[in-house]
Amino acid sequence: MSNDNKTPSEAWGIGTKLIHAGAEPDPSTGAIMTPIFQTSTYVQAAPGKHKGFEYARSQNPTRKALEEALAIIENGKFGLAFSSGVAATDAVIKLLQSGDEVIAANDMYGGTYRLFTKVFERFGIRFHYVDMHNADNIKNYINSNTKLIWTETPTNPLMNIVDLAAVAAIAKQHKILLAVDNTFASPYLQTPLDLGADIVMHSVTKYLGGHSDVIQGCLVMNDAGLREKLYFIQKSCGAVPGPMDCFLVLRGIKTLHVRMQRHCENGAKIAHWLRQHPKVSKVYWPGFEDHPNHTIAKKQMRDFGGMLSFALKDDSVENAMRVLSSTKLFSLAESLGGVESLINHPASMTHASIPREERMKNGLTDSLMRLSVGIEDADDLIEDLKQAIG
Repeated sequence: MSNDNKTPSEAWGIGTKLIHAGAEPDPSTGAIMTPIFQTSTYVQAAPGKHKGFEYARSQNPTRKALEEALAIIENGKFGLAFSSGVAATDAVIKLLQSGDEVIAANDMYGGTYRLFTKVFERFGIRFHYVDMHNADNIKNYINSNTKLIWTETPTNPLMNIVDLAAVAAIAKQHKILLAVDNTFASPYLQTPLDLGADIVMHSVTKYLGGHSDVIQGCLVMNDAGLREKLYFIQKSCGAVPGPMDCFLVLRGIKTLHVRMQRHCENGAKIAHWLRQHPKVSKVYWPGFEDHPNHTIAKKQMRDFGGMLSFALKDDSVENAMRVLSSTKLFSLAESLGGVESLINHPASMTHASIPREERMKNGLTDSLMRLSVGIEDADDLIEDLKQAIG
């Protein structure tokens, strides 16, 4: 498609898109930033005669601006904001019914696994956990009850890469929905709808918000019918974000490109430094040329991100705990994607809800450590890791 046939936002570069997506001056005041509409309801001139807003669980002008921005930056048509990433995931699974089956990635966020196994399995939905490093592995689990493929790439925390175009081709062949958790990459690095996904999910809490000050999730899609079904779930179940949270995310999105550039630069420096460290046995980062599916990552991502995991040669939990407790700049905390660097112990924190035997089977050892590399000076971060590892 030539630029002549594109809407202005479709023709914009990624930096321009992130700054201007969904941003219209307030018509009543000219305010360049979308106001925080802190209201629960809206006055109607007559029953059913209103200005597009009735009740704030269903609609809010600040949230509407954010949802439009989220759609634009993911190259989608429709965006829906939720109170958390898990709430957004919950809405997708509520498209299904008892007896339906889901093929899910075997390496994924522990909260997603908990939601699937502890909540939705009780309602008769069956989940198959599959190594999606090779997309063909999915085919063995497809049957007439399969209604959804759920994946994430890069995966959390082992940084596996899933070939989204290949998975999308399989999904379309069998008329199965494909949902992609794009949290680790962000729209700056990867746009799954362009690769054939039906739904993109984000824990907006992470890179989109970017400042560790908001909890939120979102879904983006192109199909109008799918949007209506998900909007009905959003409105009916009520897991919506407040206007202040939406305002904070609108602000965060405007700097996503400059933040991601630094996250990627710092991530690359630290990944290469860790790989040369005599006490480090393995570094999980898709930017290495010998990383499985590196060529796929290079093809479907603009860069390799600021997330990585590593293990020590002395692969004991005690040694890992010593490192985790010794960093000064890397804060020991759950979450990721903020401007400050975080270190995390997946086995006891973000992925503790996954049974140990399942974690070990997938390569998530008790001593694995995950880094969310922030935008500080890379040399300072390296010095911090150096003194902590010893």
